Amino acid sequence: MSEDVSATTSTTGSPSGHSGGHDIPRRWPTGSLTDAKPVPTLEMVAALAGVSRATVSRVVNASPKVTPQIAEVVNNAIAQLNYVPNRAARSLASRRTQAIALVVPESTAKLFTDPYLASVIQGIALALADTEYTLNMLISSDTRAEKTRRYLLGGNVDGALVVSHHSGDQSFGHLGQSLPVVFGGRPLLPGESSSYFVDVDNAAGAAGATAHILSTGRRQLATIAGPQDMPPGVDRLNGWRRTLAMQGLDQSLVEYGDFTPLSGAAAMRRLLDRGRPIDGLFVANDQMAAGAYSVIYERGLTIPGDIAVAGFDDNYFGATSTPPLTTVHQPSHELGAKMAEILMALIEGKPAPRVTLLPTTLLVRASTG
Repeated sequence: MSEDVSATTSTTGSPSGHSGGHDIPRRWPTGSLTDAKPVPTLEMVAALAGVSRATVSRVVNASPKVTPQIAEVVNNAIAQLNYVPNRAARSLASRRTQAIALVVPESTAKLFTDPYLASVIQGIALALADTEYTLNMLISSDTRAEKTRRYLLGGNVDGALVVSHHSGDQSFGHLGQSLPVVFGGRPLLPGESSSYFVDVDNAAGAAGATAHILSTGRRQLATIAGPQDMPPGVDRLNGWRRTLAMQGLDQSLVEYGDFTPLSGAAAMRRLLDRGRPIDGLFVANDQMAAGAYSVIYERGLTIPGDIAVAGFDDNYFGATSTPPLTTVHQPSHELGAKMAEILMALIEGKPAPRVTLLPTTLLVRASTG
């Protein structure tokens, strides 16, 4: 991958109580000198409210030392002047940036076409919406890994959220020792065995889907597994293997994809070209299952008549397939929100669980009969 892009999404809300209220001198707005008005300052609020600058600073930072009556007067002055606390000065006082990095070690093409990533990011953004934290997105490439690491450790952010990581993403190894970090998915990285992460039980979800296919009477099962340098790819394949092993069934019908529809189609062709009978198929995500569908129909086979198919994710790829795809629902939106909540707790020095596993649910649809 060659991309290394930084984007910023504002998720600011009401002021929090974690930073100082000192102001940096502000410039006048550009434009006509006759129309220009000075940007409201903390001193102007103090003068209008008839209190000291220190009192205004305490109100801005929600200090309990200010009486409700004084706080009301100051807040009225803030509203009247439309005063906004200076974030840069406050970060200097608190030694915090009030910024969180969302690191996605994928290509831009995958990021903007993957419904799972979109749902996780939406959950993160909504969890931060009513806080003072700003979300900075970093699309980090393998070739620029050290650049990403330098940015994260350069005092630019208070913490990082990492989603869709691979075992080869060495820039994140030991990162949690220097910066609060929460992973989306179990880390497969050197030095990250004690990391904080939020995940679903991928192995159990895959095992449940595989057991369901077996319950329909199928015995020649194949799988299209995900990348083996990513936690979901490894765990979902293990869940499939474990279920077949318990029944004493063959586990050799395995091909691999990269979680995209094209890779699913290519893997399905390779499976069918082996010339061995297949009557059931578990696919590690719904996008690859959509690709497998096209090849099954291309070969003149039917779903579920000839091959019962189940996927994993529960997104529009599965819901709009014909027939609708049996799939494992994972709460990706909730996963993103939980990642953000845990990271904010770590930044603020609060206790947080190292491992959070969210439940999955099997949605049985027509693709398995």
